[in-house]
Amino acid sequence: MKSNTDTPGLSSKAAKRRFGSYLLKYGVPLVISVGLCWLLFHNEDLNPARMWEIIRTECDFSWIALNILFGLLAQAFRAARWQIQLRALDIRPGFWQLLLSILGTYSVNLVFPRLGEVWRTGYIANREKAPFTTVFGSMVADRLADTLTVLILLLLTFIPAGTQLKAYLGQDGGMVTRLFDLLGSPVLWGGVTATLIICVWVFIRFPEHKIIVRLRKIWAGLWEGFAVVVKMRGKGLWLCYTVLLWGSYIVALYCALRSFPLTAEMMSRHGLAALAVCFVFTSISMGVPSNGGIGPYQWAMIFGIALFSADIPGLTREYALTFANLLMGVQTLVLIVQGLFTFGCIALTKRHKN
Repeated sequence: MKSNTDTPGLSSKAAKRRFGSYLLKYGVPLVISVGLCWLLFHNEDLNPARMWEIIRTECDFSWIALNILFGLLAQAFRAARWQIQLRALDIRPGFWQLLLSILGTYSVNLVFPRLGEVWRTGYIANREKAPFTTVFGSMVADRLADTLTVLILLLLTFIPAGTQLKAYLGQDGGMVTRLFDLLGSPVLWGGVTATLIICVWVFIRFPEHKIIVRLRKIWAGLWEGFAVVVKMRGKGLWLCYTVLLWGSYIVALYCALRSFPLTAEMMSRHGLAALAVCFVFTSISMGVPSNGGIGPYQWAMIFGIALFSADIPGLTREYALTFANLLMGVQTLVLIVQGLFTFGCIALTKRHKN
């Protein structure tokens, strides 16, 4: 009997599917990052020499150092928060291993977008001899908590910055109207409803199919890791870590905005509104599939600054882009160092065990 590897047609199809999967996972985010960066710099009015001059003469790097410090502190709080969830599942990794997994996640995402979460799940599951799907479910709950936090912050942002947002969106005749038309479209919601009905019908009609059985097992493991947030002990401490985590991110951005005189002036004039808008939109931008947020992050930052730049002479698009590029460049460098440190520590630990 010949195996699948002996059949040229089958091996060719499998190779094509594998190539298509890799292209979708890693090629599309790379194209998005490169494309958005090209759009940022493809402007004859932008002068790289002038941008470097702004950084060299105006940036206060002591504030950038504080930005890095609070960013790392946020990752420590994330590791402590995840530890509470895992202990509720009777999975007990040490804080240091969880911190390494968090640090490594962002570094992996820099090269392979969205693979970092899978890597940290696999690292902890393998180290603790725990079910992958259960650990993955706890990670999904961790990320869902972040998504909910960003949505809450987005709603709260409209309190101090609603006037600026309405005025800016109103410049593009009918942007808001078109958006609400799309959200209210019966075609959109009809398609969503039909998709849900078909999925439910397939699960009910073919309960014994091997794919459905496999999906049920995966869902059971995911739900076990996800639902633990509701019934676990230490929910108060978990919420406290959530506040500290996002508070650290907000303070980190505040320090970054203080590093340039014109963005600092924007903060002085508009205060919480400017900070909230820049923070929320850059947080949302990290959800766009890209390599470490490169590209979407700068666009979001420029958009946020543009809302408050009208009354500040010199706070041009070039200035905002300079600030955003420096911040993204520093974050990328930190992620590279994090990756070298994390995987160096893991390699040394394995060598010590051997």
